[in-house]
Amino acid sequence: MSAVPQAAAEAPLVELTREGPVVTLTMNRPAQFNALSEGLMAALQAELERVSTDASARVVVLAAAGKAFCAGHDLREMRAEPSLEYYQKLFAQCAKMMLTIQRMPQPVIARVHGIATAAGCQLVAMCDLAVAAEEAKFAVSGVNLGLFCSTPSVPLSRNVPRKTAFEMLVTGEFIDAQTAVQRGLINRAVPADGLDAEIDRLARLIAAKPPVAIAAGKGLFYRQIEMGVEAAYQLAGQTMACNMMEEPTLEGVQAFIEKRKPNW
Repeated sequence: MSAVPQAAAEAPLVELTREGPVVTLTMNRPAQFNALSEGLMAALQAELERVSTDASARVVVLAAAGKAFCAGHDLREMRAEPSLEYYQKLFAQCAKMMLTIQRMPQPVIARVHGIATAAGCQLVAMCDLAVAAEEAKFAVSGVNLGLFCSTPSVPLSRNVPRKTAFEMLVTGEFIDAQTAVQRGLINRAVPADGLDAEIDRLARLIAAKPPVAIAAGKGLFYRQIEMGVEAAYQLAGQTMACNMMEEPTLEGVQAFIEKRKPNW
């Protein structure tokens, strides 16, 4: 059995690259189809927390190395320690990471290629936006192994209609990228050779907006979804009033009145 090359052994589980205000976090377990091991989740957690406090980062792109986006949890790792305590700890770690994506002020765009299955599909659903290559496929396929994808069902059922989500969960069937667009799981599907260009276009559009407005809007968006309509309006009104008091917003409104570009 040949030794693992030194460079490969030391490769980070998550690679961070940056182009101006756009930060890309690339999951880097290509040989395992980026399965969410404890190590990968910990590395991703650390990078997400670090970027969330970086005021110069306006948009985060979540990408993956190799042939697939993410094949879900690392089943070999899970099977090696079959105890209720371990599984509870593992899924709590995963939930924390998923919620960090939603709670960080920057919009997170999933860059999807290959497959996104089980917790990988969950990861796509938790991201604020998702763009996929046309050949990408999605499934919550744990049921095929006797394990209902309970945690993936949380964001899935908040992205697609209930009956559609339930069908995916109880059949474990794959859907293609165009179907994922139609069902609301992803924003759009594009040819593989145009994936980066489309994500860059979307990221730049967002990065050009005042970060205070984007951060306030993202926070409000997810909180109001879980509320009744009256409470949602109250929260939205308060958020909008506070947003109006921000200097970039006052400048944007004044620029509109004066028919000029805002000076942000």
